[in-house]
Amino acid sequence: MAVLESTAREQRPPRGAVRRGRSRVNTHSPAHRGDAKLAWVLIAPALVGFLVFAAYPTLRGIYLSFTDFAVLSPPEWVGLDNYTQLLHDDVFWSALGVTVYFVVLSVSISLVVSIITAAVLHRLTSSTVIRGLIILPFLISAVVAGTVWSWMLDTQLGVVNIVIKALGGDGIQFLTSRGWAIPSIALISVWKQMGYTSIIIFAGLQTIPPTIYEAGRVDGAGELTMFRRLTLPLLRPILALVIVLNIIGAFQVFDIVQVTTKGGPANASNVLQMYIYSKAFGQFDFGYAAAMSLSLFVILIAITFLQMRLLRANESDTNA
Repeated sequence: MAVLESTAREQRPPRGAVRRGRSRVNTHSPAHRGDAKLAWVLIAPALVGFLVFAAYPTLRGIYLSFTDFAVLSPPEWVGLDNYTQLLHDDVFWSALGVTVYFVVLSVSISLVVSIITAAVLHRLTSSTVIRGLIILPFLISAVVAGTVWSWMLDTQLGVVNIVIKALGGDGIQFLTSRGWAIPSIALISVWKQMGYTSIIIFAGLQTIPPTIYEAGRVDGAGELTMFRRLTLPLLRPILALVIVLNIIGAFQVFDIVQVTTKGGPANASNVLQMYIYSKAFGQFDFGYAAAMSLSLFVILIAITFLQMRLLRANESDTNA
């Protein structure tokens, strides 16, 4: 027994040793003594950037949401007054309703179009040129996209209305009527984001083993049946990711609205980000704007958590 114990002590790796394959690396040896310092040096720029541009502004914003702050005067602590005002602010709830309407339209249309586009790319073509053209609108600035589409959708001179009138229809006030403002902005957002979403779904389609489709063909299933019974269930984790990203992005819409409608007509497209911006930089009520921003942050966290639970985002039907 003593011989076995002495042999085990001899074979036991020294303290601080790490196995790498069949060899051992002693992290406390002189050769690796400066690794920790080097690691901190390498991550220091990213850490400083996170603290300065993310952590501090977030904590500062949370503090300001409990104050009355108008830039030229120091913040004055008011407790929950901003949140009490928010609960009775009809414009806030109207802006939240407009934002939810925009989110539902843009996310649902974008998801359907992106799934179809990704399926076509996956099944019918392998051209990298076509894939590049699909993602091209995503690379365009939202301000540029909004400006170009505002010209195209202009009631008098826009090419879309010119085509509609040439076909015998009446011109549509896409961006200047209450009924068409949000649907028009949603379609612009879908056009811009669709390529990025399609590429993510396309990447998910490539992870599905071809043998699954071969087995489906042997059983006599058609393309539509395999898409509905095989592709969509196996894409559940990717679709959950896409839905969460699209909803978060849609709730933060601002630049397209600012360029196209500026919240009009008569607050018909006054989304929540526009209202926060007008309160902060139009009326200099930064305390109330911070309270609305924090409320939006909490709403997004709740929606994301609920979606991840409902969609079972971490598993697909292959895990069943």
